[in-house]
Amino acid sequence: MEINVQEMIFQFIGGLGIFLYGIKQMGDGLQKTAGDRLRDILDRYTTNPLMGVLAGILVTVLIQSSSATTVITVGLVSAGFMTLRQAIGVIMGANIGTTITAFIIGINIGEYSLPILALGAVLIFFFKGNKVNNLGQVIFGFGALFYGLELMSGGMKPLRTLESFHELTVNMSENPILGVVVGTAFTIIVQSSSATIGILQGLFSEGLLKLDAALPVLFGDNIGTTITAILASIGASVAAKRAAATHVLFNLIGTTIFMIILPIFTNLIEGLRDWLHLNPEMTIAFAHGTFNVTNTIIQLPFVGVLALIVTKLIPGEDAIIEYKPKHLDPVFIEQSPSIAIGQAKEEVIRMGSFAIKGLEETNEYLKTKHHKHAETAVQLEFAINNLDKKITEYLIQLSGAPLSGNESERHSTLMDTVRDIERVGDHFENILELVDYQQANKVKITPDAMKDLQEMFSLTIETVSKSIEALNENDRDIAYEVAEIEDLIDKMERKLRKQHILRLNKGLCTGQGGIVFVDIISNLERIGDHAVNIAEAVLGTRHEH
Repeated sequence: MEINVQEMIFQFIGGLGIFLYGIKQMGDGLQKTAGDRLRDILDRYTTNPLMGVLAGILVTVLIQSSSATTVITVGLVSAGFMTLRQAIGVIMGANIGTTITAFIIGINIGEYSLPILALGAVLIFFFKGNKVNNLGQVIFGFGALFYGLELMSGGMKPLRTLESFHELTVNMSENPILGVVVGTAFTIIVQSSSATIGILQGLFSEGLLKLDAALPVLFGDNIGTTITAILASIGASVAAKRAAATHVLFNLIGTTIFMIILPIFTNLIEGLRDWLHLNPEMTIAFAHGTFNVTNTIIQLPFVGVLALIVTKLIPGEDAIIEYKPKHLDPVFIEQSPSIAIGQAKEEVIRMGSFAIKGLEETNEYLKTKHHKHAETAVQLEFAINNLDKKITEYLIQLSGAPLSGNESERHSTLMDTVRDIERVGDHFENILELVDYQQANKVKITPDAMKDLQEMFSLTIETVSKSIEALNENDRDIAYEVAEIEDLIDKMERKLRKQHILRLNKGLCTGQGGIVFVDIISNLERIGDHAVNIAEAVLGTRHEH
């Protein structure tokens, strides 16, 4: 009997592994086929909660994982791409989209899983084109999903002879809350609701669970799948935590409603099964689909209420980086080019404030090595790049409008300044990569060198701040100050290089440490140059450094 138990466990966990791998391969293949359009879909088509639901369904069907969609959504909320209300719609849609896996399982083509695997492998290994390889990956994943299910199903067959398992299923029929707990716990462990619902379909088809015991487990699976979003939101922004909390709340409310009407829901699914002649796997798939679609229909009108609840549950101001332009109204280009230039300037000042904040976060990352600073700086760099593109497009459109001499001058100043601010973003991104390299390779920087870097960093941040201030106020005095400070930065860079060579000669620092140090100060020196470019544009004496 012991060998049977071992065989049963091995077959089950091996099958589960192949199943999870199959889903991942399928999702990866689909994702490669879809390219970078996924973020774009979520960003562009989530204007209202209903569109968010549709976008959530589409993306989840493409990547075969509601958890992955929710994690992407949490990331987008954290980066300021998406409001909480939009995110709630996407999360609801993700819950519906994930039911597609259960329907695929319901087709029940397990006996053909090995030839499907073989076909996928042929497309991956014997063809050169990317598209064919991606298709092969999807087919291979599809086959692996069914093969894993077959193995799991085989591993679960002996359970019917186990008295303790039989007792558990009887208890679950009598006490539905136990079923919810079992489903939740199991999905938290496996971290894939598709897998646990696949197992549930297997148990149900083997006759090991009655429908009234299986449905509460299904509800629990939906609660358990929220763990991935919770994990993704740890250490993220307040908005990201709220998005994850919404996912939990949505499924808890849905489960509560369906537990109250469990006998009615059970009868409904039984009626549906008899009417459509569904196999056991498809019966569970229909139950899963009905649960998530109904739950969304019930809660969609209350998106604002859900947002309010999670805002109360998770208080705090959220420092969201709003990466979209706030001031670039195309109406002004035709009607009043002068106002349009003012609007563009406001946006350039915003872009400049992102550059200052990005530098500060980069400095914090250098000092503390806390990844949250690096993440914020990367988001700020992304925001700078996006504004660079949008402001430049706006200014190019504006160049076609009739501009006075003064307006023309302001226009070209803004064009140049946008480029300089964008380069500041590139340089602090370089510094972030240098700090990453320092950590990955355990490169030591001496306390003296760190002190020097801090001094130069402070000076650089001051220079950029003053150059943006000079642009904002159109203040020539501040612009002159920038030139003076930048002169200090140049002198400091030369001095620090000499000090570094002395440290190297004395054997106080390593070659690797030296490379990181020199690269950081040269990036800071280049940032200073760009700050001077901005100041010179204000003074009207600009020449490229």
